[in-house]
Amino acid sequence: MSKVNVGLVQMTCTADKQQNLQKAIVKVREAAAKGAQIVCLQELFTSLYFCDVEDYDNFKLAEAIPGPSTDELSKVAAELNVVIIASLFEKRAQGVYHNTTAVLDADGSYLGKYRKMHIPDDPGFYEKFYFTPGDLGYKVFNTKFARVGVLICWDQWYPEAARITALMGADILFYPTAIGWATTQDEATNVEQYNAWQTIQRSHAVANGVHVVSVNRVGEEAGVKFWGGSFFANPFGAIIHQTSHDNEEVVVQELDLDKSDYYRSHWPFLRDRRIDSYQPITKRLLDED
Repeated sequence: MSKVNVGLVQMTCTADKQQNLQKAIVKVREAAAKGAQIVCLQELFTSLYFCDVEDYDNFKLAEAIPGPSTDELSKVAAELNVVIIASLFEKRAQGVYHNTTAVLDADGSYLGKYRKMHIPDDPGFYEKFYFTPGDLGYKVFNTKFARVGVLICWDQWYPEAARITALMGADILFYPTAIGWATTQDEATNVEQYNAWQTIQRSHAVANGVHVVSVNRVGEEAGVKFWGGSFFANPFGAIIHQTSHDNEEVVVQELDLDKSDYYRSHWPFLRDRRIDSYQPITKRLLDED
């Protein structure tokens, strides 16, 4: 399909896991009613962003994937004939947990999952306490409406992740996200941080000639104001639509996948890659002989 209607859900969350899941389902229905064929939910949408503290009790939020949440979402996907991209806290085994996104096709079938590869550890974002780094590699999923690549939040700062996923044939890069400002920060710092976040993802669109869809949460949680600002970028990095920083929103945008061929033909970055010269990229630093 050349054109696909993509929906994003930007919402606030509470401490009630089932309430958040049902709220997300309501918003998926809203997106489908607006014509969405693929709907992406934000990172860890079934809970508050619990990584602001290191608390063993938070491991109780995790679940198997496939599991209860994907089972419920699969029914909705099949009923509405929509693809659902759902970011969840995965319990893989006792003591082994991942930040994982499941992809459900429009017939409700479970296509697979991507486990977050890059795990941050910053004040208010103590993800290394909770998440084992992903071990499935980068992934693309052949859905009914498009071949989608999924990366998660901190992954969005790494051009290598976007490049590999695009080289695997992704038509669209999706970034479920939970990122915000410390409530103590000044406005200039807030603006600088948001602009950097958006710019790096727009650059992935440009470098790879693919659409990028970034889906963030909103609301204030434990001293962090999640900045929303979810957006669609075309394959040359132009912003097609950007949401507010404060409000819940369900947005559906038509994406023309043929634009990738147009931009890749006129700006042939993939053609001119010197893959014979890139071996050093596998080193941490080039500071030793």
